[in-house]
This record gives sequence, C-alpha cells and structure tokens, in this order.
Amino acid sequence: MLLEPAGPGPKHEQLARALRKAIRDGVLTGAVPPSRRLAADLGCSRWVVTQAYAQLVAEGYLAGRTGSATRVRPVGDAVAAKEPARAAPPRYDLAPGLPDLRNFPRRPWMEAVREVLANAPHADFGLPEPGGHPRLRRVMGEYLRRVRGAAPGTVLVCGGVTDGVAAVCRALAERGSTRLAVEDPGWPRLRRVAEDAGMTVEPVPVDGEGIDVGRIPAGVRAVLVTPAHQFPTGSVLSPRRRAELLAWARDVDGLILEDDYDAEFRYDRRPVGTVQGTDPGRVALFGSVSKTLSPALGLGWAVLPPQWTVRAHPPPVVDQLALAGFVESGAYDRYLRSARLRYRARRDRLVAALGPARLSGVAAGLHLVLHLDRDAAAVVGAATAAGVKVADLDAYRTTAGEPALVLGYGNLTDTGVEAAAGLLRRAMTTV
Repeated sequence: MLLEPAGPGPKHEQLARALRKAIRDGVLTGAVPPSRRLAADLGCSRWVVTQAYAQLVAEGYLAGRTGSATRVRPVGDAVAAKEPARAAPPRYDLAPGLPDLRNFPRRPWMEAVREVLANAPHADFGLPEPGGHPRLRRVMGEYLRRVRGAAPGTVLVCGGVTDGVAAVCRALAERGSTRLAVEDPGWPRLRRVAEDAGMTVEPVPVDGEGIDVGRIPAGVRAVLVTPAHQFPTGSVLSPRRRAELLAWARDVDGLILEDDYDAEFRYDRRPVGTVQGTDPGRVALFGSVSKTLSPALGLGWAVLPPQWTVRAHPPPVVDQLALAGFVESGAYDRYLRSARLRYRARRDRLVAALGPARLSGVAAGLHLVLHLDRDAAAVVGAATAAGVKVADLDAYRTTAGEPALVLGYGNLTDTGVEAAAGLLRRAMTTV
C-alpha cells in the first residue's frame, strides 16, 4: 500500500487524510499495518500513526479491539461508493423545460447574495418562517401587482410551482375536496404531485382557446390551468374561456390553481394579465424563477385567497433575501428584458431553420410544437442518435394523439440553432 501523507496540518492529520482516502477508494481493506511497521515505513514516530488510527476509529472508518489487529470497518458500499456517472449532455438540447443556463446572471446574483450576508440582521439567520421571509413576501406581492396585474392576497414563499401546488392540494384534500381537473396535455410532474397529495386527477382536453371548461367533470371543485401560455400546446386561454372558468368557479364554489407559466416571455404583444387579478377569492396564483433564472435556485411563490392557510417548504432564508434584493434593485427586470430579446431572436431563427413545417403555439415562452406526418417516437429515437434531444408530445398526454414534437429553445446555444434544426430535419427523413 502506497501512502503519501501531505497537505496542511501536523503529520498525524496528514496521515489520517491519506488513510481515509485509501479506505474510501477501496485501496485499503482488511487489517491495517501495525503502528510500529507503518511508522518505520513512513519514517515517522509511532505516536503519529496511533493518533491517525485513533481519529479514524472515532470517525467509524476503523474498528480496533484490544489484543487484535485494527481493521477497516465493514460498512458495505457506503464508504467506497463513488458518485454515479452523469449522462453526457446531448450535442444539441431541444427539450423543453429549461431556461438559458449559460446566461444565468452570475455576477448580479452574487452581488445580491453578498449584500444579504453583509447586511442582513442576525435574526434573519434563525429558523425560517413557515410562509417565507416577510421581505420577500412583500417584494413579490408588489412585483406581481406591477408586472402581472395580480390582486393583493396572502403571499406564500415556496420551493417552486410544484411545491406550491402540492401544498394547496394537501389543503384541498384536508377540506374534503379530493378531485382536481388538469389540462390534457400538461406537465406530468404536476399531475404526480397532486396524486401524491391525495387528489384524484381528472384530465380535461385543451384546444386552441385553452382548457375546455365545459368538459370539467361534474363534482370537481378545483382545476389546475396555465392560462398565460399553456404547456405544451402553446395556446393562450381566450377571453371567452377565462369568463367561463371564473363562472365555473363561482357556480361550484371552487378554486382555480393558476400556474403563471411563461408569462414573462411574450414576444408579439404584452402578456395577458392573471386570472387571479380578476377574482382573487377564487384563484391561487403560482410562479417561480425556474423558467426565468434557474431551477437550481428552488425559489417560488403562491398568492392565495385570504381564507386559505397553506403549509409549504420555505427555501433557505439567504436565497429568499437574495431574490428580494435582486427584484428590488431592478436586476430582475433588466435580466428579463435582455432574455426576452434573446429568446425571441432564437425562436425566430429556429422557425426559419426548420423550413416548411407545421408549427403551433403563440410567439411566447421557451417552446413550440412541431407537428409530424410520421411516428413521433421514431423521430425522437433518430434525433437522439444524431445528438439532438427532443420530446414527444405524447409524453405530456394521458392518451396518445396526433404525432408531434415539443421543441424547447431555452437552453439551446445561439450558435447551434441551424445545426440542430438541420440534424432534426435529417432525422425525420430517415423514419
């Protein structure tokens, strides 16, 4: 066994580090060398070795018994396990669901975090408040009223839209309302969290005007919708359907769960205001920075009707306060303005590069739908083999339908638009 004690600290700490690494890597197993022999091999005192062994016994790496050899403790795969290899990223990422991670505003966000660490009161580093930090709740309430036309309500800070929807579904189930209508097609993840919260999910078809309100099953008193930009069809809830949806909620004394998906990114006109702004007593509004900044931040919010008390999982307080400062300083608005220009140009280039094709979805958000005259799953397989990641529309439906792909351009490099489209077109011809 070759040990190379090195690094900072006294010799016994250096040796403990080297032994610890050898155990973790699976190099050192069974009995460890006697302390006298190892000391002679390393040219150090026996005390150095015994101190290193004692430290690793205390940490659980070694087991020592009087009168027998000190041995590496059998801990199964826990010590020797290595981090699983991550799948290699695709050459071109045309899958939906991610913003432009390369353009995450690292420096402004770092400045926002630094400001929190330098100036936040000591009390802010205690246990987080269940509903979120009051500063972020105030800031997001003001932001949503200014930008999205949201009405005042109870602002809840949560870990994202999924976390917020799960919390409201749990509250619905506790009140005895256990059926939730959802858009079909729609995000499977939101359907799953609703089911995990005790809800029975009722799919409702979506067309060019959004959810078909007239087909919400009788007896259902809660519905989850994406009015600003339906995922994945890309439709916008029409004024007629908005009126029908609000009338339905009043008639059944129900609750509308409004996922404000892609509302920040409308390219042909100003985005429509929230449904919540029309009837805040009947609508819970959800949003996050997952599709604007990064899902890694785990920051979201919900604006709830006053009569609702909901428990969610508040994100770390430092992150909450960083977002509050990021919004208050105007950095969030500036970032969104530049992102809109970037995404609009990228969308236009993708549409042009796809050539003659049947596309659907309004000029908004981070995705569009490409309709096919051949098997979508086969096209997905051929595109994957060519290094292009795409999604089958059937992945978001409850039953198979017309063949189509959902193409995301949020995390696609600007330099790769034409190449990705060319490879996709070529993959389609091979099916």
